[in-house]
Amino acid sequence: MASGSFRFGPFLLDCRGRRLSRAGAAVDLNSRYLDALILLVGAHGDLVSKDRFLEEVWRGVPVTDEALTQCIKTLRKALGDSAAEPRFIETVPKHGYRFIAAVEATQTTGAPAPAGPHPWRDVLLLGGAGTAGAGLAGLLGGLFYGLAAAVAQPAMGALSVLLVLMAVTLVVALAGGAGVAFGIAVARAPSPLSILGGAAGGLIVGALVKLIGLDAFRFLLGHSPGDFTGALEGAALGASVGLSFWLAQRVSFRRAIAMAAAAGAVTGLFIPLAGGRLMGGSLDLLARNFPGSTLRLDAIGHLLGESGFGPLSQSITGVMEGALFGACVVGAMLLAPRR
Repeated sequence: MASGSFRFGPFLLDCRGRRLSRAGAAVDLNSRYLDALILLVGAHGDLVSKDRFLEEVWRGVPVTDEALTQCIKTLRKALGDSAAEPRFIETVPKHGYRFIAAVEATQTTGAPAPAGPHPWRDVLLLGGAGTAGAGLAGLLGGLFYGLAAAVAQPAMGALSVLLVLMAVTLVVALAGGAGVAFGIAVARAPSPLSILGGAAGGLIVGALVKLIGLDAFRFLLGHSPGDFTGALEGAALGASVGLSFWLAQRVSFRRAIAMAAAAGAVTGLFIPLAGGRLMGGSLDLLARNFPGSTLRLDAIGHLLGESGFGPLSQSITGVMEGALFGACVVGAMLLAPRR
């Protein structure tokens, strides 16, 4: 079997010290299952047959196929993997299994790694990926609001409105996504602390964006537009993303995306119902507080049977924004270790 240490995704496998850890925290595996993982990782990229498992893990002890199946199932659970959409262990039907994640050999002293936060490389990887995912959500949201606002504009002005709204939503989404994603990344994610990390990151960035935004409006235009999106909305969305990222380790990638979108949608619905505002509500608030503004989102309300961008419009767009933000951020953070 392999010796030394190997890093794959957020995991470190110390073969000599017989220890699997994630972010410095030990992952509990019995001796035989750890032997099976060491065999798979040592042969990464190559097929490991059932006969080889019997020879090197069970050492000739007669076992049923169910014993090997249960072993692989337990390993996948420990790694947060899925048989349907494997990130680490791939099944080769009727032949065996293959370890498919990228593996990096590392140096080790054989001493257990101390519990602590992610290495900065992992923090930057997860945080940067989540920020990029939020940027994608911002572009898609800006495209939606830009098209809705462009309806009321002359042909030449419509393109300007579209580009401006896409730029605004992109900047706001990148800021919020960075706070949430890096908050999760430094909170020893994925764990229940992911929820607190995401909420704290969203709270801090939301508060700063709102404070700077209000001061900027007062300084440049002489008055504040009112209570647009800020700390509480950021904390709620951050907690939703943190919860989804933690739970995503137990399901397939597609289910993880669906779960993150659903959690974000529920949060996006709750915020306007509780009196808060997301991007659509904030844009409408800005337009109404500055009479010279040509921005109008009434077309969305008209489609929903409202005279303007009313409560129903804010709720529906809140669901859309929350679902987009949650799915894009979580999806990007899950894909980052694979790449």
